[in-house]
Amino acid sequence: MRVERARYLLAAVETGSLRAAAARCGVSQPTLGQQVSLLEEELNVNLLIRSRHGVRPTAAGQAMIGPLSRLVAAEDAALGAAADSGGAYQGRVAIGAISVVAETLVAPVVARLRNEHADLRFSVSESSSGDIEARVLDGGLDFGVISAPTAAAASGLRRSPLLTAPVGAVVRTDHLLAQRDELAWQDLATWPIVTMRSGTVMWERLHENVAEPDVVVQAMSARLVKVMVGHGAGIGVLAPFETSTDVPGLRWIPLRSADPVEICLVQRSGSQPSPSALTVRRLVEERAAELLASARGHVG
Repeated sequence: MRVERARYLLAAVETGSLRAAAARCGVSQPTLGQQVSLLEEELNVNLLIRSRHGVRPTAAGQAMIGPLSRLVAAEDAALGAAADSGGAYQGRVAIGAISVVAETLVAPVVARLRNEHADLRFSVSESSSGDIEARVLDGGLDFGVISAPTAAAASGLRRSPLLTAPVGAVVRTDHLLAQRDELAWQDLATWPIVTMRSGTVMWERLHENVAEPDVVVQAMSARLVKVMVGHGAGIGVLAPFETSTDVPGLRWIPLRSADPVEICLVQRSGSQPSPSALTVRRLVEERAAELLASARGHVG
């Protein structure tokens, strides 16, 4: 039995929807539905009742939730043990990350790798979310840390949520809007905008909510957005991640009703990560939990 099929079934039961389960698992809805059907064939039992209102487990499916959950947990435990075992680190782990999390999330993980796993080799590539997902899918990267686009992940990819962050505007403290507690998207319509380049989630969110925004700078990094705002180029559109090199004299203001950005770990859904990749992934997840707990919410 493929354990991945058990994961898909459990996601369908938890969400009550094949579509929602597919989005959670980072696969297409037809792929997830097919894999659940194959699981039913393997077990020779109907596990889900499907209707236009969603899905729910049959009596047999309900009885299988416990055993299948233990199967998934056992695989996770075995992979974790393999990742922690001595002498398991071979080859190189290739990581992709968008700019803001490369500094706040991935860089601290690199420090831990140097200190705790000196024999593990890795490489880090900074790029856009779309480029990272394409490189993960074709095998150029073991996994990536991205801000999730609106569209569902391509077939063959799985996104795992790490943390969420609100979207807001970055302004100079002497700006006319600096004393506001919150802003609306329409407040940005009459100001020059500094944001991440075309193809990024920030660009996507801006153009979904502001008709023909006056974008004066398309930046490659969140740091450059802040630098440009600090020099008076315009208003920045960013999530409120802090770094040790933040630009002084700026204020981050939340955008009312703006959907939060979801930071995800993306990986191929049909391949088994190496013990080295699992070790790096675990450290990334631990660092994300630390950031989530710290609840940083302003620009330095």
